[in-house]
Amino acid sequence: MSRPVRAALVSVSSTELTSTEKSLLEKYNPLGVSLFNRNIATPQQLQKLIADIKETLNREDALIAVDQEGGRVRRLHEPDFRAYAGQQTLGRLYTEVSPAAAQKAVKIQAALIAADLHSLGINLNYAPVLDVRSPQTAPVLSSRIFSDTPQIVAELGKIMADEYMAQNIIPCIKHLPGHGRAAVDPHLHLPVITAALPELENDFYPFKQLHRLPCGMTAHIVVAAVDDSAPVTESPKAVRELIRGQIGFDGFLISDAIDMRALKGSLSEKTITARKAGCDTGCYCAGESNGLEEVCRAARPLTDDALERLPRMTAVLSAPKHEHNITALQEEYIQILGKIEAYDETYDATEVLFKMQQPN
Repeated sequence: MSRPVRAALVSVSSTELTSTEKSLLEKYNPLGVSLFNRNIATPQQLQKLIADIKETLNREDALIAVDQEGGRVRRLHEPDFRAYAGQQTLGRLYTEVSPAAAQKAVKIQAALIAADLHSLGINLNYAPVLDVRSPQTAPVLSSRIFSDTPQIVAELGKIMADEYMAQNIIPCIKHLPGHGRAAVDPHLHLPVITAALPELENDFYPFKQLHRLPCGMTAHIVVAAVDDSAPVTESPKAVRELIRGQIGFDGFLISDAIDMRALKGSLSEKTITARKAGCDTGCYCAGESNGLEEVCRAARPLTDDALERLPRMTAVLSAPKHEHNITALQEEYIQILGKIEAYDETYDATEVLFKMQQPN
């Protein structure tokens, strides 16, 4: 009889598994592993790390996840991997050049990123971002958003997500129910959204349009109109009434990183509260073995509801794959956007999380 899978997406400390990490992964059998800059040195090294994770978990369908949005949020870096435009750039293409150019660029970008992920053994991308930009959007998020027009966000987000699925990569839409009004970075502070529900319809719109996608991530925000005391990730009422209810999202729900300062309490407490709120799995990103064990110990086997949603998500991995000529796509991408230069700036949550561990 197969071992139950624990509701935890965890992380590891470096470019190869330590003996402690191997032991913990074998013992607890978490749902999968998220990768960060600290885990990546070369393509060959990363391929081996991913193969070792899958071998240790003894599950070919173990989730291997990454943030590869394009722009400043990317874990696969130049020069070993291609540079990609951020979502803000793609959105500007829509309004400043033409919708058709943006639609094509988004589709090609998703196909090229999917090829990069496939070459390594990664099967889940934490993208696209479906938040809607607003005047108060925190700078840390603004460049990651397609537009301040909900219809454009929904249109480009759907193209991106559909292409990932056509390439057997699971897309994870974020951040449910909408993070665009957050004026502070949830890695460091808890954003509180005070707008009335009718005002939030624009924020919800892209998520409503893509509510049938198989995977999504919660936002660490307080939506005061629904629950003025708990962030969405830890609020049964917000998950039930907003994400599952008003938006109608029926896919597999992943918490945003539980190690962010927006959430209070120990890792085990946050793992438990996210599960009780209705998240199908918690997500731990800091990569320390003590934290990995604490989260896995607190996590329980996937619930019956999660086990019903999971096959719809993993079915993406074995669906018929649409083949592309990658060289031709790359040339067309450059024709549309010009050469994407290597970025001077990168945004990795682990860098922020390191600051979080320091005394205030």
